[in-house]
Amino acid sequence: MQRKSINPTEWGLAFAMDQAEITEGAKRHLRCSGQVAVAPDPDAELGFSVIAPGEIRAQMQAALANVDDVLTTADMTRSDIVSLRFFTTDIDGFLENYDVYADWIGSAGIRPPQSLLGVQRLVLPDIVVEIEVEAAA
Repeated sequence: MQRKSINPTEWGLAFAMDQAEITEGAKRHLRCSGQVAVAPDPDAELGFSVIAPGEIRAQMQAALANVDDVLTTADMTRSDIVSLRFFTTDIDGFLENYDVYADWIGSAGIRPPQSLLGVQRLVLPDIVVEIEVEAAA
């Protein structure tokens, strides 16, 4: 797959993102539902437990680990990500912990376009971060 960064201005580069990106030659496209900080728990009512309830940094790490699991299962890697959408109940807290994402994506050597949206609540009250990913290979 070929990538071409589109940056009419350069402010996004400080956030490990391009304003847009043209991709060519991909044969497979993955659309990932929102990944949150949960882990399987057969004793829990829903079959999973929330990791680090209310803690942005730990939930960013856990949600990104779940993204890695989805990518691996799809026979893809972080370098195949073409866009991300972050949802959080605390924009300021998310930005204070942005290094978690920047370090995570930095190892892939790409800057996929992304959006950060503040929401009143996510699927469960203890979840404060959700991450949607699209990938192509």
